[in-house]
Amino acid sequence: MNNGLYSFLSILAGLTGLLSVMAEDPKAGASAATPKRELATFGGGCFWCTEAVFEKLPGVFAVVSGYSGGETPNPNYKQICTGTTGHAEVIQIEFDPAKISYDTLLETFWQAHDPTTLNRQGADRGTQYRSIILYHSPEQHAAALRSKALANARDFGGRITTEIVPLKKFFPAEDYHQDYFRKNPSQPYCQAVIVPKLFKLEKKGVVPK
Repeated sequence: MNNGLYSFLSILAGLTGLLSVMAEDPKAGASAATPKRELATFGGGCFWCTEAVFEKLPGVFAVVSGYSGGETPNPNYKQICTGTTGHAEVIQIEFDPAKISYDTLLETFWQAHDPTTLNRQGADRGTQYRSIILYHSPEQHAAALRSKALANARDFGGRITTEIVPLKKFFPAEDYHQDYFRKNPSQPYCQAVIVPKLFKLEKKGVVPK
C-alpha cells in the first residue's frame, strides 16, 4: 500500500470514529470544539480601569467598553461626559462559564471599585461613573442580589449604592477607548490610577500578576 492511500484511509477511519461518537451524543463534537460563551455587564467608574482589571482574568475571552443604563440612543463620549444621558460607563465581558463563574466575576467587581461612593470613583464624578450591575438573565439577577447582600455584610466602610437593573441595550464606546490601558500604559491617568489599582488587586490575589 502506498503512503498516499494509507494516509487517506487513516483520515477516513478517524472521521468515521468521530461521526460515531457524535451519533451517540450530538453535543459531543460541538462542546469539545466550541466553549460556551456568556456575557456580563458591569459599571464601576471609568471603563478604562474596569476593562484593565477584567482583561487579566483567566476564562475571559474579551472585554468591551461602552455605555448602558440610560435612555439616550447611540450616545457618544462627549454626551456621556455631560452626565445627562442616564448612561453609565460600563464594560461588557464575554467569558467561559466553565473556566470562570459569574459569581467570581461579581466578586472581582466588588473588589475592583468602591461601591459605597454614589456617582463617583475617586476624582471621577457624575452619574456616568456610578456603580451598576446590568444582568442578562434571571439567574444573573439572583446571583447579583445574593452577591450584593454578602458585600453589604462585609465592612466596606459605608452603605453600598450599586444599582442592579436589567440590561436593555449596550452601546460599544468609540474605538480609541477599547483596550485603552494595553495601548496607552504610559498615559498619566493610567499610571496614576490604573497601575496602582492593578498592583493592589494582584497583591490581594484578585487578579493574576
